Amino acid sequence: MSAADYLETLRDRDWEQLESGTLRIAMISLGWWTREQAIPAVADSKFCETTVLVSSSREKASAAAEEVPTVEAALAYEEFTDGEATDEYDAVYVCTPNGLHLPYAEAAADYGKAILCEKPVEATRERAERLVEATEDVPLMVAYRMQTDPQVRRMRELIDGGAIGAPVAVHGSMSQQMLETVSDDADQWRLDPDLVGYGASVMDLGIYPLNTARFVLDADPVSVTAQVRSVDDAFRDVPDQHAAFTIGFDDGTQAACTASQHGAYTGHLRVIGTDGELVLEPVFLGQPEQTLTLHSDGRRLEIDDGRRDVMRDEMTEEFDYFADRVLREAPIHPDGDHALVDMRALEAIYDAAETGTTVSV
Repeated sequence: MSAADYLETLRDRDWEQLESGTLRIAMISLGWWTREQAIPAVADSKFCETTVLVSSSREKASAAAEEVPTVEAALAYEEFTDGEATDEYDAVYVCTPNGLHLPYAEAAADYGKAILCEKPVEATRERAERLVEATEDVPLMVAYRMQTDPQVRRMRELIDGGAIGAPVAVHGSMSQQMLETVSDDADQWRLDPDLVGYGASVMDLGIYPLNTARFVLDADPVSVTAQVRSVDDAFRDVPDQHAAFTIGFDDGTQAACTASQHGAYTGHLRVIGTDGELVLEPVFLGQPEQTLTLHSDGRRLEIDDGRRDVMRDEMTEEFDYFADRVLREAPIHPDGDHALVDMRALEAIYDAAETGTTVSV
């Protein structure tokens, strides 16, 4: 295939097999991400529709429902877990704080509903294992939106096809000014160990280069090292306002990653091979200039697919992929077992930071 032909097919959905159908989704938690990203992404999708909203009170859910014409029911959390309006949705999107994923996933599974659960599944490995076990009889997908991003999928395709030779190293980073970007409330859940889990930066941001590297390499982590530090008072209860960690993968590739909740709004992923390199930058943050660049044999190929709203597009791809698999009753990925590998790696990273040793995954 010529470079021109390759670029022309970049946005093709290599996974789509569903011809028609609609998956009705209940949105669990109405924080800014659900309201500003998930609900608009579903509105843009081919195969999904938001029909139920669930929040801390019926009043809050009803107020949000006024902005979403497809909604059939607005519920409080307790009403959802008690089984109200189960005829109005087929699947749930769980977007509560990490440490609250389990009860809503369990309730959805009890009612036979498919589950799209935000990363990284739960706050700890033990709770994640309970969630995966509780949902074993229903479809469970973990919302690693990068795995359905067209440029990330082409990155994986190019690596598999030998475009850069054998992969030898990965560099990845993600950072943001959390108290400005997400919330200016220092009491927010990402700073509460009971809700976020092991820490603030690796759990919330470092998971992106970790999981995306796993996906593009088709490899799993076997060992990690890490260093973390928290400086500002807002981060006093979490160990990792800033973090750096390394990963050894089972294919021999090594990764060096950084994550910070108090750094410039930026992210990149670079895969270096024996014969070239692939760079995706900026990435993870939904910035419109996201570009995949291939350097090989002295040549440079830039792949910019022209998206102006990358984050919303990534979310739409994710929801439609989820619907494609659920409605066809087809195997789904990334599933719970895939996410448990990440949870073991996250636990190991924080253990490595605390002990100053290399920790096996």
